[in-house]
Amino acid sequence: MTQVIHQARQLRALGAGAGPVCVVMTMGALHRGHAALIEQARGQAGAGQVIVTDFVNPTQFGAGEDYARYPRTLEQDVVLATAAGADVVYAPDVADVYGFADPSALNSLITIDPGPIGSILEGAARPGHFAGVLTVVAKLLHLTAADIAIFGEKDYQQLSLITAMVNDLHFPVEVIGAPTVREDDGLAMSSRNRYLDPAQRAAAAVIPAALRAVQDSAGLGEHAALEAGRAVLDSQPDVELDYLTITAHDLGPAPASGAARVLIAARIGSTRLIDNMPVVLGA
Repeated sequence: MTQVIHQARQLRALGAGAGPVCVVMTMGALHRGHAALIEQARGQAGAGQVIVTDFVNPTQFGAGEDYARYPRTLEQDVVLATAAGADVVYAPDVADVYGFADPSALNSLITIDPGPIGSILEGAARPGHFAGVLTVVAKLLHLTAADIAIFGEKDYQQLSLITAMVNDLHFPVEVIGAPTVREDDGLAMSSRNRYLDPAQRAAAAVIPAALRAVQDSAGLGEHAALEAGRAVLDSQPDVELDYLTITAHDLGPAPASGAARVLIAARIGSTRLIDNMPVVLGA
């Protein structure tokens, strides 16, 4: 039976397993995409422990973002995590993670600077977001004493920054990226999808369609591929594009040819969705 704990001292009291500790970090509102991460963690951990963190982290939300309304569904989360193979669900409050519950005190925290990659794409749209992400990930890696951490590729910039942080700061952790899990129409699974009404949900299918159009035209080069993606997006007026861009796999400038990544952010009503796919650019 999955053990649900709420305090860091309970994490420290966990007995060592016969294999590695594998952590899957979530903000709750778990869905099938999270289940795939937990199942992969179960396979990596073997006879070790799989810990799922369930924590809506306030430091990665900016002013006017959806921290207060972000779905919190712990009871259902535990059911899903249990079925997927979790041994422990760590669901702390803000005070247990940060040492105080006063939101204004969070501004005095020592945080991790994400560097230049943290200021582009999502970092440009959400200033301070990745400092909050890296800080809480660092805390949770220490608290869980993880040997392996699995993150989804859907949040590709986040995965890239966490991998860089672990490498640059010599964390004794292996970071593994897991493929994006998608709905039948291709939409990447996200906890924010539940904000969409039926008409918005139908419109959202244009996002993965645009990424596939970029993939299909990538052999013609970066410019033609992006034009193909924008043409698909233009067919759906309810989707407001923030960015559609192609980068190198490390988020640097796109190569003239070879492996690259296409990333998108778009808003449907008040809901902002992100996605990405690999592409291979032609000469």
